[in-house]
Amino acid sequence: MNFPALNFPQYSLSIRKNNFYYEIFDRIRKKWVKLTPEEWVRQHLIWYLIEDAYCPEGLIQVEFPFSYKNKNLRIDIAVFSNNFKPILLCECKAPNLQITHSVLTQAALYNITYKTPYILLTNGLQHFCFFYENEWKLLKKIPVYSELLQY
Repeated sequence: MNFPALNFPQYSLSIRKNNFYYEIFDRIRKKWVKLTPEEWVRQHLIWYLIEDAYCPEGLIQVEFPFSYKNKNLRIDIAVFSNNFKPILLCECKAPNLQITHSVLTQAALYNITYKTPYILLTNGLQHFCFFYENEWKLLKKIPVYSELLQY
C-alpha cells in the first residue's frame, strides 16, 4: 500500500487489510470501506473538516445522494448548518488527477439542487474552495465551520 502524503495534517486513520485489499475506517459512516486513492483523499478531508475546520461530525454526510435530471448522483462530502441545510459541498479526486475547470463544472452542476454557498474541490494535494456571490469566487483558504455559517 503506497499512497502519497497529502496536503493535510497527519491523522490517526485506521487501516486494515482484508483478504483482497486494504480498507480504511470511515468515522462518519461508521464502517470499513475499500481504500482507493480517492477514498484516501476523502478520509483525510473528513478528518480535516472535523479536527481543523471544527465541523460537527453529526453535520457531515459522506456520499450524499441527490437526483438531477432523473439521474441518481452522490456528492463526496456535504456539510450542513445547524438547521440541516447544506452549506458546503466537497468533491474529492484521487491525488494523481488534476483539479480542472471540468471538476468545478461538475461540482457546480451538483450544486444546482442545493445552492450551497461553498464548494470545495481537492485531490489531497491541492484544495480549491469557492464561495458563490453572483459568481464563483476562489477563496484563499478553506473556511472553518463558524465562517461557513456566516453566509
